This record gives sequence, structure tokens and C-alpha cells, in this order.
Amino acid sequence: QVVLVESGGGSVQAGGSSRLSCAASGRNISTYNAAWFRQAPGKEREFVSWIAWIDGETTTSESVKGRFTMSRDHSKNTVYLEMNDLKPEDTTDYYCAVRGWSDIASRWTYWGQGTRVTVTS
Repeated sequence: QVVLVESGGGSVQAGGSSRLSCAASGRNISTYNAAWFRQAPGKEREFVSWIAWIDGETTTSESVKGRFTMSRDHSKNTVYLEMNDLKPEDTTDYYCAVRGWSDIASRWTYWGQGTRVTVTS
């Protein structure tokens, strides 16, 4: 069983930056792909980015490409989402996931509880 805990959310001004972390426990996730999704109330979970365990290659949604960067640190069993040039429309809850693949939420097995990012204008 893998437990994921996100952190780093909070309030940030538009144009600012923030870094989300997702720390895993219960198992070493270095051989799992990992992903970030986000979900606003009443809406479907939206893909943000995923990173392949085997080579670290990332796939990022067009809506955040060039602003958001996903990375991982195997030694810390943690994945990150660096967010730059934040916009008010980035305001929502962000979730990390591991053991899966693609931009489809149902293909991911383990999920964190989410962390909220609020971008103020």
C-alpha cells in the first residue's frame, strides 16, 4: 500500500510561483510512474503532467505547458510540481498519483488527499 501526502499548496499572487510536493510512504515508488492532476469543485479531474519512472520523461498538458514542470527525487521518494507564472484559473485542488500511465485519471492506482492552490489577482 502506498500513501501519498501532498504539500505546498496555499495562496499565491498571479504571476508568482509555487512548488507542490508529494511524499510517498509504504513503498519505494521509484519504479512507478507518477502524475499530477487537478480538480475544481463539480468538475472532472484534469490531467496536469506525468513522469515516467524509467527515464524521467514528462508529458504535460497543453494548458500548463511552459509554466508547470514535474520532477521527482528517488532518494526522497517524492515527486514535485513546479508552477510558474500562475494564473487565477490555476486555482483548484491538486492531486498526485502513482502507479499508472497516461492522462486518464482512472488509469492511476494510488492518490493523495490533495492540496489547494489559490491564485489571487
